[in-house]
Amino acid sequence: MNRRGATITEDQVLAYQRDGVVVLRGVVDVAWRKRLERAIERDIARPGEYHHGYEAKTGRFHATSRQWQVDEDVRAYVLESPLPALAAALMRSRKVNLLYDQMFVKEPGTDTPTPWHCDHVVWPLNGNNVISFWLALDPVTAESGRVEYVRGSHLWGRKFQPRSFTKSRLSYPTVPGLEEFPDINANRSDYDIVGWDMQPGDVVAFSSWTFHGASGNSRNDVRRRGFSVRYTGDDVKYAPDQFTVPVTMNPELKPGDPLDSALFPVVWRDGAPVAAASVQ
Repeated sequence: MNRRGATITEDQVLAYQRDGVVVLRGVVDVAWRKRLERAIERDIARPGEYHHGYEAKTGRFHATSRQWQVDEDVRAYVLESPLPALAAALMRSRKVNLLYDQMFVKEPGTDTPTPWHCDHVVWPLNGNNVISFWLALDPVTAESGRVEYVRGSHLWGRKFQPRSFTKSRLSYPTVPGLEEFPDINANRSDYDIVGWDMQPGDVVAFSSWTFHGASGNSRNDVRRRGFSVRYTGDDVKYAPDQFTVPVTMNPELKPGDPLDSALFPVVWRDGAPVAAASVQ
């Protein structure tokens, strides 16, 4: 479980920079996956403070954020796995901060889709170097709810009105001048949409500006467990606004501050990991 254990090619870095998304095969080994699987089962049994399961007419869509602060296995993964080094390489960043982690579990037969959305607009961040790693803990196919991405959308330079995942959950204020979020499913041929079947241990890395969404899990025999970790790079400053989701609010920081703080610790600097003991 060496945090330097994953390798990445220059072609993969260029693909991430160009497309805003790249698939990395076999990045997370079985030892890390077993630790995360146990953490997920613990959270399902006793959901954490930042549990935010989504509505489902059939099945169950379980989600929880910021478990790194309370679960030793998640904490080890976000700090000591290969991900911080990969984040530095893909973003070409000398410094990497942890933003937060998030688990997603679509049980067999869960009809709930993940609507098309852009993460960056609901995070308190000014800057472009923000990356997510979506880890597959089960085989993932179109039928079980693989995530799809609009390739190149991270370079559009446009800000859209955020959209709620469900009518009873997040409700965002309407801000004049922002574009309405496009109906991507109704106009799929207008977009360069990519998605990959995945095996456990595969990871998709994507920019916080990249549009993405997923179908429900129509399989009745397979779970779809995904585990995301988000990191930021050199250019990012704290910038909360009316759209910021509470899980990312940080009372330690003022607008314009670097993210360095207990909630958003530095995990990589100048080509080397930051010791876990120093991350408070």
